[in-house]
Amino acid sequence: MFAWFRNKNELQKLQSNYCKLMKTSYKLALKDKPKSDKLHEKAGKIMMQIKQIEEQ
Repeated sequence: MFAWFRNKNELQKLQSNYCKLMKTSYKLALKDKPKSDKLHEKAGKIMMQIKQIEEQ
């Protein structure tokens, strides 16, 4: 019931940030391709961090 008060761990923060960047990148792709590519690149770096944490 009070799950929204629970603090997120590092993995959950990275996953939510990745999801947000990918959604924004997708929306921007229709209007501004270079900005979309930059956001997609940032999301890729975050995905690499997520994979490193999951391997541990």
